[in-house]
Amino acid sequence: MKESILKSKSYDFAIFIVKTYKIISSEKKELTLSRQLLKSGTSIGANIREAEFAQSSKDFISKMSIALKEANETEYWLLILKDTNYIELDHFNKLMSINKELIKMLVSTINTMKSKLK
Repeated sequence: MKESILKSKSYDFAIFIVKTYKIISSEKKELTLSRQLLKSGTSIGANIREAEFAQSSKDFISKMSIALKEANETEYWLLILKDTNYIELDHFNKLMSINKELIKMLVSTINTMKSKLK
């Protein structure tokens, strides 16, 4: 159940990230930082999807850990874009809130799986 929620939240987040990228790149004419955000923000869900068909529990944990790293990187790019005034504070807060929720869910999923391996 949790993975299903994680899967849908990460997909919705990726859509939000793509829309954010389109705004920043077209209206603000910023391409480098926004592209980094696009890559890391959409990679979260892609890795969660990869984990669905993991070959083993260890592979599952590995894929989810990569998704967690991407979420952490996404937080970094969001902070940079906010602090350089490429995204508005309210937009930043919405994205950051969803990203932090994904991070918590990923940590919980990884820890649960690790405890099952012991």
